[in-house]
Amino acid sequence: MELSKGLVFVDVTYGGGGHSKAILSEMSKEATLVAFDQDEDAFDNIVEDDRLVFVNSNFRYLKNFLKYHELEKVDAILADLGVSSHQFDEGSRGFSIRTDARLDMRMNQKAEVSAFEVVNDYPEKELYRVFRAYADLKNVGRVVKELSMKRREKEIVTTGELVSILTPLVIGKKLNQFLAQVFQAIRIEVNDEMGALQDLLEQSVKVLNPGGRLVVMSYHSIEDRLVKNFIRSGKFDGEVEKDLYGNVIKPLQAVNKKPIIADAAENERNSRARSAKLRIATKV
Repeated sequence: MELSKGLVFVDVTYGGGGHSKAILSEMSKEATLVAFDQDEDAFDNIVEDDRLVFVNSNFRYLKNFLKYHELEKVDAILADLGVSSHQFDEGSRGFSIRTDARLDMRMNQKAEVSAFEVVNDYPEKELYRVFRAYADLKNVGRVVKELSMKRREKEIVTTGELVSILTPLVIGKKLNQFLAQVFQAIRIEVNDEMGALQDLLEQSVKVLNPGGRLVVMSYHSIEDRLVKNFIRSGKFDGEVEKDLYGNVIKPLQAVNKKPIIADAAENERNSRARSAKLRIATKV
């Protein structure tokens, strides 16, 4: 899509501003870019540009804020899902297994529920739900049992304490993968990432102009499955509905049948690109 006069673009995950800066560099003077980020740290990265409208909020409120800014229809939406590089690298935020910090993992630092509440206060039944839904673990029962036992002895306050409790449950090369999956599950729960993604996808088809593009980068199979199913059928379970003539009823048409992945050169430059999957769809 040519970034021409009068078009409206949306970057729902501003983060460090890399994608937004690239979009702005290609936009005409008359085009508008709306950027969302719920993390207050993103304010430090805002560029001075009259064409940029910054919204300090979760992208699940896309439609409401577009209406507020009198931009109810847009021409392209970009979503780079998951945790930003800044959030991972800022040890005090508690996203990384490699840094000892208070259990937090909130993308919106004003949110009431943090990783501390999930780990220490969730009933065992809820912990089972979180780890089964958001992590590919073979030993969910052991994880929940160990956490429940340790938190009865004393509160689990830091990421380092959580890592120490979990480490004996896995021996060998798969330890880091196991720890990353546990942290991922807790983070997704803390930020209701799947609920927010579903809200975004549903609202995207309402605000996109016909022919508009939806571009989504996901980093784990749970995200990618939701995106893939929604593009394929307009439903999150992937169930296809057809009209009387056998045509699939759906609001989006996939541009790429298979996700675009990083090549060897990009993986060499950016190791975090290894798990990225890019899907593009056009509003019907």
